[in-house]
Amino acid sequence: MPEPRRSTIDAGEVERFSALAAEWWNPNGKFRPLHKFNPVRLAYIRDQVAARFGRDPRAARPFEGLRFLDIGCGGGLLCEPMARLGAEVVGADASATNIEVAKLHAAEGNVSVDYRATTAEDLADAGEKFDVILNMEVVEHVADIDLFVAKCGQMVRPGGIMFVATINRTLKALGLAIIGAEYVLRWLPRGTHQFGKLVRPEELEKALGGAGLTIIDRTGVTYNPLADRWARSKDMDVNYMVLVEKGSV
Repeated sequence: MPEPRRSTIDAGEVERFSALAAEWWNPNGKFRPLHKFNPVRLAYIRDQVAARFGRDPRAARPFEGLRFLDIGCGGGLLCEPMARLGAEVVGADASATNIEVAKLHAAEGNVSVDYRATTAEDLADAGEKFDVILNMEVVEHVADIDLFVAKCGQMVRPGGIMFVATINRTLKALGLAIIGAEYVLRWLPRGTHQFGKLVRPEELEKALGGAGLTIIDRTGVTYNPLADRWARSKDMDVNYMVLVEKGSV
């Protein structure tokens, strides 16, 4: 008998986020921390993409002509801003419920995004290619990180880039991102993150290297409770982002 096909999908994680789907666009709901986190992510993406492709980040539509994939897009919190900046955006998520919520919100705002209920491996196996891949807060939820990163890397065009954001597996992250955020402050539903699935930077770098990708930038992201906002930082002990490139052939 043929071996079963490897999958990146953790069914429990998909079910957990599907149950919260109606909350995606509520800035005061279950995804409030993500709404607070979004400005620092968007600024980092905008500036790095503009620098990479020689665009003016202050222009109205600086990403015109670039093809983006937001893998694990949820309700589309990153897809819509990228589309408004001129990118051709594919938003993919394993949860059909999330995709339906994302489609509805995009239609209400008259924003053009190609939403698909699919997986990284199916997109890669279909030969999809992108200039920019957004892989944000996803790797800590997949079943097979090496396969997931490899399939995403396969879809980056030569000369293209991929952003990866995740949470470090440290005691500090356990205290702040799980115990603090989920059990004390209740910013997130309990069980949103599992400590054993958090990803250390060296583990992520190994997976990225195996996919033929090279890290060209990295940054921590920290929360200032007095200002109630997130900002980039040298501290990568909890939240962090890396930017990788695929060399030109």
